[in-house]
Amino acid sequence: MRLAAAALHKSQSALGAYFRRLAARLDRAKAITAVAHKLARLIYTMLTKGEEYTDQGQDNYEERYRQRVMHYLARRTEKLGMQLVPAPQST
Repeated sequence: MRLAAAALHKSQSALGAYFRRLAARLDRAKAITAVAHKLARLIYTMLTKGEEYTDQGQDNYEERYRQRVMHYLARRTEKLGMQLVPAPQST
């Protein structure tokens, strides 16, 4: 599992994006262990429930992560009595 997790470093999948995000926060060995654990859970679910794994892609993962961060920041600023205003996008 650890070899498969380490190979996700260059993968353009959601699991690859997850690995790179963890590796940026943790050291590489801990990120590999965490992703190997996630792979084991995915494989166990596929074997016990008979479901197929469908990769949603790196872009979908990054967008969902961005939405989670924005939601957390909005709640945090609301608790502090402030308002989060997104900057206008430049083209």
